[in-house]
Amino acid sequence: MKTKERYQFVIEYFTKEMPVAETELEYNNPFQLLVAVILSAQCTDKRVNMVTPELFRHFPDAASLSQAEFDEVFALIKSISYPNNKAKHLMGMAKMLVEQFDSQVPGTVEELVRLPGVGRKTANVIASVVFEQPTMAVDTHVFRVSRRIGLAKSTSKTPLSVEMDLYRHLPKSVIPKAHHWLILHGRYVCLARKPKCGTCGLQPVCKYFQKNPVAEV
Repeated sequence: MKTKERYQFVIEYFTKEMPVAETELEYNNPFQLLVAVILSAQCTDKRVNMVTPELFRHFPDAASLSQAEFDEVFALIKSISYPNNKAKHLMGMAKMLVEQFDSQVPGTVEELVRLPGVGRKTANVIASVVFEQPTMAVDTHVFRVSRRIGLAKSTSKTPLSVEMDLYRHLPKSVIPKAHHWLILHGRYVCLARKPKCGTCGLQPVCKYFQKNPVAEV
């Protein structure tokens, strides 16, 4: 099967089966999403959603968070993975927003990655979800699913190389939604240790399934 045909099948499948695909992080504005995505690194969205309501109650915006004491922030996020580093990142991020961006979340990946705690993946999420830009955040789910299905080359062994593979073949209009398609598929179907191949509608085009036809179940 040609790469173009595989992509077309995947796009048509998700368009039908997952017409509404969006982040499972809970937020009310760009600042809150930025905080939530920083917290979500190596942590589940479910856990982040348990922590952020109280965090946002204390620090609803960049201005308030920029004035916070470390111990205050740490106490509110201590159940999150790496709370020490993330507390520092959140405070540094808020201060930079206030000092350099008029307390507003910037809209480009280049500006976003300047913020403490914001790498390329986080920047792509914000640019895509908030500003509807055709950016593809490659987290562990996107990386795994793309390579398993065959959307990314087997030689693409870094998140950036997978990101470039996806950019080359996905229409720009689809990229923001495709990010969520691949994340949710990886979270609930194409699991890391035990993929649910028996219930997956991508069997006809999935390279992993073709090599492991009884994998699943």
